[in-house]
Amino acid sequence: MPVDVKDQNIDILSLSGHKINGPKGIGAIYIKKGVRFEVFMHGGGQEKGLRSGTENMPGIVGLGKAAELARENLETRMQHNKEIRDALIEKVTSQIKDAYVNGSLEKRLPNNVHFRFSGIEGESLILRLDNEGIDGATGSACSTHDLKGSHVLAAIGVKPALSHGSLRLSIGPENSIDDVDYIVASIKKVVDYLRELSPLWDNETDEYIGDRFEKPLEDEDIDRY
Repeated sequence: MPVDVKDQNIDILSLSGHKINGPKGIGAIYIKKGVRFEVFMHGGGQEKGLRSGTENMPGIVGLGKAAELARENLETRMQHNKEIRDALIEKVTSQIKDAYVNGSLEKRLPNNVHFRFSGIEGESLILRLDNEGIDGATGSACSTHDLKGSHVLAAIGVKPALSHGSLRLSIGPENSIDDVDYIVASIKKVVDYLRELSPLWDNETDEYIGDRFEKPLEDEDIDRY
């Protein structure tokens, strides 16, 4: 999508080459004049003293070429991604019970779609989708000590139990509108399977019951649940 650091009053902007089909391991940062920025790598003084270390010239050239191609094909790429994104949103939310879109339907990237599914855990979802040939990411993050929901989803009001059932899909030039039906069918198959195993989903009523566990159970509730 178009970005103008002056018109959009951007102080700091970073980008990664691989996000625009450039080489991995190369990126760039824009820092508005006057913004104080702490040096995090000292030594040779490269990059105006902000980031020392020998420049990765092949990576820089690759990033520049990728940016050139992205700019030339910007409108076509945006329309291509939007068409697939909107079809995914429409079909997933209409064909899968308790499937929701995280974030605004209007103010979102052309190539981004982010769902949440009640009653399931996102790590299991992406692992099983990988077996179907679909690469995705989840809104939950594992650490060595605990499992925390995405702080971003929490900031927009998504409950922790629901944020763990999130799925992010990124659309690129290798995708086509013909992929949508297979992707949706695969997601539905995996979601249905995981809900059969989930303690947060009542398969008899086909309803999400996770809200019951949002607070500690009282003694009188234990027998009922």
